[in-house]
Amino acid sequence: MSSSQQCPHDSVSVLDDEFLQDPHVRYARMRESDPTRRVLTVTGMPVWLVTRYADARAALTDPRLSKDYRGMERIMEREVERGAQRAEVSESIQAHMLNMDPPDHTRLRKLVVKAFTARRIEALRPRIEQITGELLDELAGAERVGEAGVDLLDAFAFPLPIRVICELLGVPEDRRDDFRRWSNTLVSGQDPEAAERAAVAMGEYLFELVEDKRRDPRDDLLTALIETSDDSDRLSGEELIGMVFLLLVAGHETTVNLIGNGVLALLRDPQQYRRLRAEPERASSVVEETLRFDGPVNLATFRYTTEPVLVGDVEIPEDELVLVALGSANRDPAKFAEPDRFDQDRATGGHLAFGHGIHFCVGAPLARLEGEIALRRLVERFPDLKLAVPDEQLRYRPSTLMRGLEQLPVRLS
Repeated sequence: MSSSQQCPHDSVSVLDDEFLQDPHVRYARMRESDPTRRVLTVTGMPVWLVTRYADARAALTDPRLSKDYRGMERIMEREVERGAQRAEVSESIQAHMLNMDPPDHTRLRKLVVKAFTARRIEALRPRIEQITGELLDELAGAERVGEAGVDLLDAFAFPLPIRVICELLGVPEDRRDDFRRWSNTLVSGQDPEAAERAAVAMGEYLFELVEDKRRDPRDDLLTALIETSDDSDRLSGEELIGMVFLLLVAGHETTVNLIGNGVLALLRDPQQYRRLRAEPERASSVVEETLRFDGPVNLATFRYTTEPVLVGDVEIPEDELVLVALGSANRDPAKFAEPDRFDQDRATGGHLAFGHGIHFCVGAPLARLEGEIALRRLVERFPDLKLAVPDEQLRYRPSTLMRGLEQLPVRLS
């Protein structure tokens, strides 16, 4: 069946704010009756959405679904000519391993994978514990001077991973607020003009940062990447900036949302919170169930078809953009029984929160460690944590990529 027969233009749905606030309702309908279909982003970009677990897992490893940003550029420009909107982003920001296929992807990933092994990340535990303790002290002080509780995202979930990744890379902490603003704008994708401005500002900052490290090398990951590049000529200047961009954005965005979504799931079911409080060693299990139940990434980054690809019983034509719905796949009842129930005892093996295949998130061990420490220390320090606003007032960020709250107001006691 042709794509036009499968999905006439007037039946195309939009990934709008209603979808972002509760995608699981629409995902459930799609998995049942229309599991691979054409939709529009809020900027009018037509994409094919893959929602079932088996199809999503297969798509994430299918070499016919390319990640190469140069091919992606060509397809997006075609859609812009047809009326879609998009941000114009410099090659220096795009030239990272998540936007490449082998052999370029293989070459770039090899440069950073050693820094993100489970053993190396575990060595960061004492420092992460220290930062967590300092932030929890500040959190307690913040509530004492406020009357309406505190925003757990702003005071805890954001500063923890940004401090860790900045220290790992050697990025000055005094720029983290700028970086947070740029990152939020870029991952939102709702305002192409604002995204362009953020991309330019971040690109200029990262260029200055790299040049500073060349002049004054330090004992950090960014200096190591620069020295590797200079010695073997394996990283171009644009690739180096792109790599730092990816590590900085991915190194904090996922963990911010992992912590926020995990805490919310626990607070919505006080019995779950009390159980973790009684058995804090269960924090790792809670992290894995959070990743499955309400993971930090909603839709994986763009892919495109290099030839017609059959997904389930739907053939996606060549040169079409594809989004894999990780959040939907992880709620597929064909893979996980009672998928809409948060269950600390669940066997979560095989969830796709960090992707699958060669693009599996290189920072997964770090995100898991930060999430485990954050949740464990939080319930130990504040055993009576509660939401400070009615549940229905909570809103999710306007981003098809990230699944995370705008704010999480809580009362500590």
